[in-house]
Amino acid sequence: MVAKVDLSRIPEDLENTSTLEELTGVAVGLRDKLKLDHIIYHWVDGAGDQYGFTTYPDVWAERYQDRNYHRIDPVILGCFQRFHPVDWKQLDWSGKAVAAFLQDARDHGVGNQGYSIPLRGPSGQFALFTVNHSCDDDTWRNFVATYGHDLILTAHFLNRKALEFARDRQPENRRGLSPREIDAMTLLALGYSRAQVAHSLSISEHTLRAYIESARSKLGAQNTTHAIATALSRGLIVV
Repeated sequence: MVAKVDLSRIPEDLENTSTLEELTGVAVGLRDKLKLDHIIYHWVDGAGDQYGFTTYPDVWAERYQDRNYHRIDPVILGCFQRFHPVDWKQLDWSGKAVAAFLQDARDHGVGNQGYSIPLRGPSGQFALFTVNHSCDDDTWRNFVATYGHDLILTAHFLNRKALEFARDRQPENRRGLSPREIDAMTLLALGYSRAQVAHSLSISEHTLRAYIESARSKLGAQNTTHAIATALSRGLIVV
């Protein structure tokens, strides 16, 4: 977790997956590249059904579910109220029940550091993309400062592909926006410049312009800012 690792191919690798197993493989590869302990993608849809993967030990995943830890987990409760990435140090870990949960998690190999990115879908889905590790606070702060931007981008691509794979859970109406148009509008909404979006999607700025204009036309928007706001309000993109 010292030298900067090139993660520029991760979005393309995620885009080329066609099953949850392949998606998991790319995510585990990312964990190994970054020398992290664990990587987790956890999604709960509008009906309460759960979907995703974790590299936590099976015994902890089963224990977590059996004991309904999601009812007191500060990561779940804290991130559900937020739209921006959350360092676990920002959360409220006070209380006797939470202290017992935290100790149980430590005993089962959950690291002392975590960074979770809340994700939402247009049909009531709520997801978390999390990286977890054991290290001191300074090391973790440097890691988040170095890779936070890449992790947000990865979380977006992973969540979109997972929505595609989940049987019978595909959002009902995308209003004609193509996957590439959704990607472009999402990255613009996240504050990327056009040059950064084009680089992230491995396309030219001319091609990006065509995607943006096509999306703007489909959304009946007057300009790009209006198109982003419309796409967000309709739940077509998630940031």
